[in-house]
Amino acid sequence: MPNSPRRYAFIYWFAASYLLLNLVSRLGLTWMSWHKGALSLTDLLFAYSAGILFDIASFGYLILPFVLWLSLTPLRWRHHPVWRVAGWSVRLFTVFALLFQVASEWVFWEEFDSRFNFIAVDYLVYTHEVIGNIQQSYPIGLWLSLCAGVALLWVLFSNHPVATQWLPRPVLHLLDHNRRWPVLLSSALVTLLVSVGLNAQDSNQRRNQYANELAGNGLFSLFGAFRNNQLDFQRFYATLPVNEAAQRVREQLATPDATFVSNDPLDMRRLIRHSGTEKRLNVVLITVESLSAKYLGSFGNTQNLTPELDKLASQGMLFTQLYATGNRTVRGLEALSLAVPPTPGQSIVRRPNNENLFTLGSVFRSKGYQTHFLYGGYGTFDNMNGYFSGNGYQVLDRTALNKDQITQENIWGVADEDLYSMALREFDKETQLGRPFFAHLMTTSNHRPYTFPENRIDRPQGSRESAVKYTDWAIGDFLRRAQQHPWAKDTLFVIVADHCASSAGKTAIPVEGYHIPMIIWSPGHIAPQQVARLSSQIDVAPTLLGLLNFNYSSQFLGQDVFATPKGPERAFLATYQGLGYLKQEHLSILNPKKKPVTSAVVEQAPAIDEARQQHDAIAWYEIASQLFTTGQMKIRT
Repeated sequence: MPNSPRRYAFIYWFAASYLLLNLVSRLGLTWMSWHKGALSLTDLLFAYSAGILFDIASFGYLILPFVLWLSLTPLRWRHHPVWRVAGWSVRLFTVFALLFQVASEWVFWEEFDSRFNFIAVDYLVYTHEVIGNIQQSYPIGLWLSLCAGVALLWVLFSNHPVATQWLPRPVLHLLDHNRRWPVLLSSALVTLLVSVGLNAQDSNQRRNQYANELAGNGLFSLFGAFRNNQLDFQRFYATLPVNEAAQRVREQLATPDATFVSNDPLDMRRLIRHSGTEKRLNVVLITVESLSAKYLGSFGNTQNLTPELDKLASQGMLFTQLYATGNRTVRGLEALSLAVPPTPGQSIVRRPNNENLFTLGSVFRSKGYQTHFLYGGYGTFDNMNGYFSGNGYQVLDRTALNKDQITQENIWGVADEDLYSMALREFDKETQLGRPFFAHLMTTSNHRPYTFPENRIDRPQGSRESAVKYTDWAIGDFLRRAQQHPWAKDTLFVIVADHCASSAGKTAIPVEGYHIPMIIWSPGHIAPQQVARLSSQIDVAPTLLGLLNFNYSSQFLGQDVFATPKGPERAFLATYQGLGYLKQEHLSILNPKKKPVTSAVVEQAPAIDEARQQHDAIAWYEIASQLFTTGQMKIRT
């Protein structure tokens, strides 16, 4: 084929290679998800038939610049030696890139059970951490060598005459035509139609989410996520009249301890008043990376991964029905600090105009506390440093540690025990200055590549379960060391996950993939108990302040679970586009440009008024988006 005078020989070769390799990718992903997804024959037929459509659509984008180039260059250039060398080089690089895409999709699927999405977009931004993570987790050199070797064999074979001998004569005749304008116009038309008429979310047609993901195309999904990582709620989602939505939220925020400061429906400010004396205790909020409830013995795990946490759960306050708001660390940090439902698209932690917001830290500062954010990694990742420093926290991350203060580190950060040592030093400083402190810690060890210091636990390096057990050991070690300091007896230790290890499943928002633990431990201040009320990460801040008996002016949309009258509780669970509202064993989901849907999450769930629940879901998410975009989440007096 390199010696062929066919003007569009490369296009035909590229199309065959691209479609075949995407088929190989889809087959591999099917095999990887087979034991998880319970895929039916109908699911598979949909996945592979719709998959061809998305593969062709993504190819239309990729091929347009090549069509333009080949249409504008003279045909006689094909015989020049430089053209032939360039042709071989381009083909070799093209196949290598396609093979690398396939390998990348398999790695991404193994971690997230998903095609490329907004997480992959973030990974393209934070290349240092991501590339380092891949290098430490996988034999990347071997994989690249295999990709290069297979690419070379592919190009050699596909350019051999035997590769086209099997084609029927009519197809060979079609390949021989050199008319430029039909090819150029048809390529432009296909690209235009795809841009206007096809969306990455159009693959979501089956109840089985694995089938929907298999139907997609990695590149198409990646570019779709890039375009839609910030979404205007008013434009893309079902809405209510804003005053009606606000009134619904106000009605549900009304509690005996709260008084609204005005009658304006959009003013969510409330004066929170408790009887009795405020408890001026230090507070250490530990956000643990990827700690699903399913790993704790307290929730039925039999692998003995969390002996320390299970002991703390028996001695302190264990929340058994708490759910994460999202599937990223920034979502957890957003919910825990702001106490608001997740806004669609990007987390507020990473959005513009996110400074001077009303946060848990701002309440503590109003009480004379010093507030800290301590992170074991590099806080430039996901804009953590920028967000917390812009909201009044003193920030310390990996860069604050000297070499002799680091026991072990990987690309994501230092071992958890080193983070806790840094925290102990800071808490001692605050105590010497006579100031109470609130500190929000974010761990990193329970993250791929799952490495940690040797001789800490009885499990090998490199697995999720081992990382969970090390994380558990480090928490126990931290609390034992903390008890040697005088400030510890007057400190609440709050341990909660940022999100689950995996939030993928057969459904778009699998509830079990958002279930996380929270333990509040403080001997002498917190009696052993279990709290079984359904709650969300956005309820942590007001609940914690309620335990301290604080009087304050609140702008939170979360609720103190102990001050809220018993009744049907709710939780917020979201992806970057799907916004879930869990109540009375039913999950309502809002999606862009679609009607809300509600389904039972357990068998024999009670009958509910679906329209009312969907309207409540719309109201909460609409108001959260409204408050942020209009600046009403900023500190107001």
